[in-house]
Parts: sequence; C-alpha cells; structure tokens
Amino acid sequence: MTSPASALAGRLDGLLFFPVTAFGPDGALDLDAFRTHVRAGVEAGAAAVFACCGTGEFHALTPEEFRACVAAAVEEAAGRAPVVAGAGYGTALALQYAALAERAGADGLLAMPPYLVTADQDGLLRHYTALAAGTGLDVIVYQRDNAVFTPETVVALAAIPNVIGLKDGYGDLDLMQRIISAVRTARPGEDFLYFNGLPTAELTGLAYRGIGVTLYSSAVYAFSPEIALAFHRALTTGDDAVVDRLLDGFYRPLVDLRNKGRGYAVSLVKAGVRLRGTDVGEVRPPLSEPSPAHVKELAELIERGLALLGEN
Repeated sequence: MTSPASALAGRLDGLLFFPVTAFGPDGALDLDAFRTHVRAGVEAGAAAVFACCGTGEFHALTPEEFRACVAAAVEEAAGRAPVVAGAGYGTALALQYAALAERAGADGLLAMPPYLVTADQDGLLRHYTALAAGTGLDVIVYQRDNAVFTPETVVALAAIPNVIGLKDGYGDLDLMQRIISAVRTARPGEDFLYFNGLPTAELTGLAYRGIGVTLYSSAVYAFSPEIALAFHRALTTGDDAVVDRLLDGFYRPLVDLRNKGRGYAVSLVKAGVRLRGTDVGEVRPPLSEPSPAHVKELAELIERGLALLGEN
C-alpha cells in the first residue's frame, strides 16, 4: 500500500541537490547568482532541489530572504525537479517558515532539529506532529544533533500522513537498521523513505546501501555534478571499480580536507562552487571561510576527481 502523501516521494529518485545560498560582496542576498546556481544544478540532472537547508545556510537567513530564495528555486526548477525547503527553530517559527515555503510554491519541507533545546522523545514527537499538522506540504524529518529518535518515535512519525521520510545525519547504522525494521514491522507495505544525510554522504554510501538506504544528499553535486553523477551511477549499477577509484582518489581525501576546519561542510562547498565559476560569495557568520591553503587543496582535488572520470 502506498502512503497517500506520495506525490513528492515518488519524485525523489536520484541525486538530491542542496544548493548554497549566494551572497554579494556586501553580504546581502544575491538572488541572480543563486538562480544561476540552482538552474545549473537542475539542468545537470538533479532529482530534487533542497533549498535553504544546512548547506544553504538556513540558520543565517531572514524570513524574507528565505521566502525569496525558495520562490526563486521554484521558478528555476520550473517543475523539472521538486523543491524542498528547510524549516527549523522552535515549533512556532518552524510553522512560520513552513507557511512561507508553501506560499513560495515548495513541494515539501526538510524539518531540521529544534533550536538550542535537547528534548525527550515525547517533546520531539509533539514538535514534528505540530509542524506536519500545520502545513499542507510533505515533510522529511532530519535526524541529527539534538534530534535523534528511537525506533518507536519514528514509527509514530511514519503514521503521520504527510511525514514521508527520515533523513539521517547521525550515522549510527545499528540505530538506522532498528528504525527501518520497526517501521517495516509496524506499517507493512507502506512507503517510508530513508536518506543518508551525512556530510559527504558518498563516503558512507556503500554502508547505507547495505541496510537498504539508497537515497542520499550530495554536497559535491553543488560544485561538481560530473563527479557526483558518475559516482551515483557507479554505486547504483554496482560498478565497484569506479566506486573504489572515486572513493580512494577523491571522496576520502575530500573528507580528510573537510575535517580540517569547523563549518567546512558548508564553507568548503561554497568555495568549490566559486572555483567552478559561479561567484556565490562567502559564508555568513558565525561560519568562516576556509584558509587559502585549503581552498588550493580543494581546487587540486576537484581537478583530480575530474581526471579520474576519464580513466578506464
């Protein structure tokens, strides 16, 4: 049996694009550059656009900037790919962001962890239940940081008609296997999606596929769709030689580089977009830019990754 909230779910089959949010030299929102960036990602073949989420610096955007970016993403996607917008903070503000996203034409929400507080399972369930009830959009719940769920809580979330999936940014495969098993047992035959949402998710792609999680968000897609698509194709078709070559020659060194700085999961991606020719500006505080030496290392890694695509 298919969940009634499956219009979005049926379209999330492929690489998920998390665009960065573009800022000008003065730090103000640069919608033209953002549009260029989103359009390029859609035209390269993204299965969906996740606008104003973690990579898109949701935390740094005003409500007005958020609405403008989501609306721009919807216009640039033009129905070719669904647009999912971030929503976060406390319940009241999350509902406001959900309303802004819905009015801007988004197809769904990525519900990020509540701000600041560490809630118990009851409180988390109340929060996401209220958010889902307050929007007509499909909702994907993001597990990470202060929002880590027991299998029983995910079973309860999966019973909410417009909660269609769980994105895992926590990385506990034992927990994820127990969640998947519990939902499958409690709701047999119903569709519920799972996403590998770890930073540089390709590095753990093989492990997640082993427990049946095939969908993942690709930060690399934002600055090198060629590499991201080649890896996704190889992973999907079982081309182990290409998977191993890209893991060893590109993704593992990229993760090593990412781990050299706090916030590099965002700022390094933004640097990569600039290196590939789209000036999306710098990250906003409290994030900081990668060092020049690390940007140089990133440029060399991108060149190496592209070169690996030409090897037989």
